[in-house]
Amino acid sequence: MSTLALENSIVKDMALAQEGHLKIDWVEAHMPVLNQIRKQFEAEQPFKGLKVTISLHLEAKTAYLAKVVQAGGAEVTITGSNPLSTQDDVCAALVEDGVTVLAKYNPDPVEYKDFLIRALETKPDLIIDDGGDLVTILHSERPDLLATIRGGAEETTTGIIRLKALEKEGLLKLPMVAVNDAYCKYLFDNRYGTGQSVWDAVNRTTNLVVAGKTAVVVGYGWCGKGVAMRAKGLGAKVIVTEVDPIRAVEAHMDGFEVMPMTEAAKHGDFFVTVTGNRDVITGEHFDVMKDGAILCNAGHFDVEINKIELSSRASSIRTVRRNIEEYQLQDGRKVYILAEGRLVNLGAGDGHPAEIMDMTFALQAMSLKYVNDNYETIGSKVLNVPLEIDQQVARYKLESLGIQIDELSQEQITYLDSWTGHE
Repeated sequence: MSTLALENSIVKDMALAQEGHLKIDWVEAHMPVLNQIRKQFEAEQPFKGLKVTISLHLEAKTAYLAKVVQAGGAEVTITGSNPLSTQDDVCAALVEDGVTVLAKYNPDPVEYKDFLIRALETKPDLIIDDGGDLVTILHSERPDLLATIRGGAEETTTGIIRLKALEKEGLLKLPMVAVNDAYCKYLFDNRYGTGQSVWDAVNRTTNLVVAGKTAVVVGYGWCGKGVAMRAKGLGAKVIVTEVDPIRAVEAHMDGFEVMPMTEAAKHGDFFVTVTGNRDVITGEHFDVMKDGAILCNAGHFDVEINKIELSSRASSIRTVRRNIEEYQLQDGRKVYILAEGRLVNLGAGDGHPAEIMDMTFALQAMSLKYVNDNYETIGSKVLNVPLEIDQQVARYKLESLGIQIDELSQEQITYLDSWTGHE
């Protein structure tokens, strides 16, 4: 165990480490793409002598990403990106592995913010962010900590929205790679990862059947597509609500009913919000919901379901099962919220499957290396993941599955590159 990591860390209980090691060992065995990258990093040491600060949902798969970055020579500090997604046993295990950890399950808001700031006060050279909390602190409260940072990578839609707002206003002070927008992220993580992990969490938390009920999916981006697809597979009738007319047409052609939330609210047994926006379920919707409606959120922040307006309509609020709050409304109806309206798949579950996060975290690791290799020339802007990195992750994934594909011949390449000879 690293004495320095132990001295600098704040975790709940180091006695939990053994269980955390078992969790990390399990995901390591199911993350072959990251294993391949770890071998490269161990040989090349791309982060030798550098400090890396990570803010992600702190569970076993994230822990293994931290160990892969550490294997590349970095001194790693990690904190959570959501109060309910941190797993204390994983935190303790990481400390034993020499990673500085500043995180506990369900800290109060002040403590949660303090962990983020402390992680930045290590003066990292590179960062990995999830939801934009690190970047927001750097650009608002602690710009003094920007000096050492070469750049970083952002995990999710919400964070990219915040980054692009900074960039649009000319305020962004470092290069950040938009990992969420890579093909190997949104096509697989957002769709298959979110689709499965949301319903895993709903099922294990409620112990109720989905088949034969109506699921309302709020938002039909890539996460919404996955949630709707899995709900259909579980036997639910699916309604989609959207503000984007193109996505609404797509949902219709995918076989789902499409209607405004004011109408969908009357029909839903389960509601899943996946918009990245605020107040998509509000008072007017609670007023018409069925008795027993179950609501959850799979967007990054707990603002999609307006709990203030729900509370104002409640005569009583109580916790009826772990991660289930019952709001009894003044007319006698009951509405339930899972995981306090926070990310349900991590607040009430283990997050995406290991094989899915294998690809996403491979993108994170390789994007971090890309920023470190190029930070002096790329400037302060939001960058797409380079296509060659995206494709390399896909190749590693195919190799791990034992799948081979065709390659273009030189004649085919020449044909595609030419504007003549297409008769």
